[in-house]
Amino acid sequence: MIDHIPAKINPIELLNLIDSKTITSKSLKVLKSLVTFSDEVIANWLNINVKTYRTYKSTDTTIKEDLQEHTILLIALMKHGIEVFGTQEKFSRWLETENFYVGKKKPMSYLNTISGIKFIDSRLTAIEYGDNV
Repeated sequence: MIDHIPAKINPIELLNLIDSKTITSKSLKVLKSLVTFSDEVIANWLNINVKTYRTYKSTDTTIKEDLQEHTILLIALMKHGIEVFGTQEKFSRWLETENFYVGKKKPMSYLNTISGIKFIDSRLTAIEYGDNV
């Protein structure tokens, strides 16, 4: 599952992935394996309650399309962040630290929306090119 998701994904690739692969709740386990954050934090990013998140993690069922999209984008973002920072721990620290370049907020506070994920991904690309940290 994780090999099918690139670290940088454009809308066409995302739509093709959702159309061509069965995205199940297993993808939530993949997401969890890429982050050091609690179930509560991840559930908040996905705009679901933690009980629903834990139920999904313990089963293998197809999830709603909007949750599929959000999960895939988060997995791609995590992969991109780990590539940029070198380790999961360093990327997690960056996500948890207030940053001038993201409105003096913690980057992780933007991950509950698709636009927010795209914004943070663009900041990672800027870091790759030496713009800021």
